[in-house]
Amino acid sequence: MFKLLSILLLAAPLVRSQLAGTMTAETHPKLTWQKCSAGGSCTNVNGEVVLDANWRWVHNAQGQNCYTGNKWDATSCPDDATCAKNCALDGANYQGTYGVTSSGNSLRLNFVTQSQQKNIGTRLYLMANENHYEMFKLLGQEFTFDVDVSTLECGLNGALYLVSMEADGGTAKHPTNKAGAKYGTGYCDSQCPRDIKFIAGEANPEGWEGTSENSGNGKHGACCAEMDIWEANAMSAAYTPHPCSNNDYHMCTGDACGGGSSKDRYAGDCDPDGCDFNSYRMGNTSFYGKGKTVDTSKVFTVVTQFIEQGGSLHEIKRFYVQGGKVIPNSMSTISGITGNSVTDSFCTTKAKVFKDKDPFTQHGGLKKMGEAIKKGMVLVLSLWDDYSVDMLWLDAAYPKDKPASDPGVTRGPCSGDSGKHAEVEAKYANSYVVFSNIKVGPINSTFHH
Repeated sequence: MFKLLSILLLAAPLVRSQLAGTMTAETHPKLTWQKCSAGGSCTNVNGEVVLDANWRWVHNAQGQNCYTGNKWDATSCPDDATCAKNCALDGANYQGTYGVTSSGNSLRLNFVTQSQQKNIGTRLYLMANENHYEMFKLLGQEFTFDVDVSTLECGLNGALYLVSMEADGGTAKHPTNKAGAKYGTGYCDSQCPRDIKFIAGEANPEGWEGTSENSGNGKHGACCAEMDIWEANAMSAAYTPHPCSNNDYHMCTGDACGGGSSKDRYAGDCDPDGCDFNSYRMGNTSFYGKGKTVDTSKVFTVVTQFIEQGGSLHEIKRFYVQGGKVIPNSMSTISGITGNSVTDSFCTTKAKVFKDKDPFTQHGGLKKMGEAIKKGMVLVLSLWDDYSVDMLWLDAAYPKDKPASDPGVTRGPCSGDSGKHAEVEAKYANSYVVFSNIKVGPINSTFHH
């Protein structure tokens, strides 16, 4: 069987570049979601999800790895362009290898999956059809979903967010990308991540340095606007707009990328920090968590409204629904900062009071974020742990060199020693997140209020 396969594969390189492999058939798990209209009647949309290209097996025509552990193969990948010509992304065994299962309107992501190799976390995108991502245009709309974070301990993040990826995964703009959205290509975000293996139709082996057992950073990064609707575990949650001066998918080079993998975090043209609303950080420590107002030991509904005024994004509002009750977002109790939603004035005031930099305002604030939201963004569903700063920015006191009692430093109840990836992966291997019942529609159409 294998001989036959390798003969078939030898024929493959006639299609030049970032190929789609043929070792495993790519079958996307189905996921139903709903579009609602002003009166609150909702209709089903039959969608599917796809695994991000970064998680996939990358091999050459002979079926040999182009990438192993945290290193590129020097023979197949002497440089970015040649590597893309020699290497294919293959289909994924969603459940067996990656711990991803879907049923009806529900998607479950398991944290650690042990098959021939160990897989940690996943990142998936919602698709409109086999070859295109669904593009959500949410200006003046609301986005609602149910979530189960009950097993997500300190250091874990079950995230649901939007990024300005291209609907086809980049195939039209970069003809050397033959794999496209069907194989989860074209990721980008406001950190301009440099751990992406294929960017703008090329691979990323030049200057690649390992950062963990299975990941690294190359010379190039992939930038675009990002709207974090939900980053959370059972302890802490945040929603965070991150605009870019150039919202669209674009490649950056080296330290000019900014973000966490560059010398100067603020060197790029995107806002790597974002303007977050985290209830714990904003002073209310009894609002979100197990047994609290929003009880994270049980499933709850998250509603996010993108309020429009005069054609621009004016405010991002949050509600929760649990046990038949609508729960408005908690109010800030921090001296000098008012409100329970994200507005431009909330963001500028918060940066001053917390003595933070303000890249949010610098890169155009809500107006710029609104432009990305209006144009259309791709939905990302992921579960991850944090190799660089242990997720402390979400659920503990961070940065570590500031007193935990300073305004804005403490973001959740977790200890400063929590979230170390080796410990999290050993201790909480059986953790998972379930996203379900996704609904999109005009303001107040997707939940009973």
